[in-house]
Amino acid sequence: MTVRNVSKSDEQLISQYIEITERLKRGNYDLEVPVHSAAGKLNRLGLALQSLAHTLDLRYREMQKLSEITSHINAGLLLDEILDIVYQNFKEVIPYNRIGFSLIEDDGCTVRAYWAGSDQPVMLLTKDYTAPLADSSLETILHTGNPRIINDLEKYLARKPHSESTRLIVEEGMRASLTCPLIANGIPVGFIFFSSTEANIYHRRHIDVFKRIAAQLSVILEKGRLVQQLADQKTAIEQQNRELRQLNELKNSFLGIAAHDLRNPIGNIRLIAHLLEEAIDDLTESERISLLGDINKQTHHMLTLLDDLLDVTQIEAGKLNLNLKPLDMGQFMAEMVQRQAVMAAVKGTQVILAPVPAGKAQADPVHLRQVVDNLISNAVKYSPPGSTVTVKAETRRSSGWRINVEDEGPGITQADRKNIFKDFARLSARPTGGEKSIGLGLAISRRVVEAHGGKIGVDSEPGQGANFWFTLPG
Repeated sequence: MTVRNVSKSDEQLISQYIEITERLKRGNYDLEVPVHSAAGKLNRLGLALQSLAHTLDLRYREMQKLSEITSHINAGLLLDEILDIVYQNFKEVIPYNRIGFSLIEDDGCTVRAYWAGSDQPVMLLTKDYTAPLADSSLETILHTGNPRIINDLEKYLARKPHSESTRLIVEEGMRASLTCPLIANGIPVGFIFFSSTEANIYHRRHIDVFKRIAAQLSVILEKGRLVQQLADQKTAIEQQNRELRQLNELKNSFLGIAAHDLRNPIGNIRLIAHLLEEAIDDLTESERISLLGDINKQTHHMLTLLDDLLDVTQIEAGKLNLNLKPLDMGQFMAEMVQRQAVMAAVKGTQVILAPVPAGKAQADPVHLRQVVDNLISNAVKYSPPGSTVTVKAETRRSSGWRINVEDEGPGITQADRKNIFKDFARLSARPTGGEKSIGLGLAISRRVVEAHGGKIGVDSEPGQGANFWFTLPG
């Protein structure tokens, strides 16, 4: 629109003004408005038409932009997608360096920060920040339905030093804010917070701009929130289904293991019992002792199998409750190694403990004993007779304690290392003394160590022994 100062007759100007008015009605705002060179009513009319054309031109361009923005926003499906589009597009109609979005939850009692986007390097007011809605300034904004402008956040914080959310965005570098309520179909759903690093930047026209699409934006965001909830529920259901399938596979594995690994020892015990019953008078004392020893071995194997199966079942069901207490690691490791050394001596294997530094660890002694027992007994099981298993407990500033169990066995192949801590893992190496294993000990150890917040692993090369280790947080 351009303006010319001309000298024309009143009738000519009036005719032109009528034509300009008609063109404005048709939506043509890019006009040349002549203004009478002399002061008077026609001069004021020309200036008024000039101002009207300028205002309508701005409003038209603004509405075009808002329509474009809402089209973009409508293209989003999930709430996060919609908010990203809002952040990318609103700057042309409302100034900001940061946009935050909060939801109203708990039947209208709580405001929870859900999303934020900023061009500043620091974000302190992040997702899941919550505050009560009752008796807050946000509650007043909801009741009035009117956005609120604070053009000097530092001064506002000085008046309300207990406002945690204001303190956080001031520390982020924000100096002015425009808080807009979101009300969809008469129901308050949340707030959008526009914030700027420049003070005194927001004006009434920014509120007017927001109000023009507030209802539509609120409905779009509420739709996105509901779709997001459905997507999250779908993801949760799919995860539950995966876990159920895994549990079903685990159950089937348990049944297969029970059918296979319990059948043989039960059959052996039955055979021995029948022999003792039928030929008790024909057996020597040493033969009877040998047969009873076989029964003891078979029942020990079955009890170990059942204990392992029950342990895995309880852990998978989330029933692993740790009773953490400070453990003197020197004393604890000495007791563990001494007990294992007695059992290893039968095979001619030596189990030794390297000096343990003074210190304590926060751990469940029962479950930690289970882990150490598994690692040492495995080392003995796969080591040749006459070899040495070395146990070490070390302290590290960054990771707390690290326990190592080093053996002189055949080592672990690359293929075995990928599966060694999984349920029912079977190694290519075989126990050197004919010991039995169902492949659950290391899987249980992994779960127990991770429940303590530690890690478990193995360092090994084929033919060079293995070092099984785990960590406990300090």
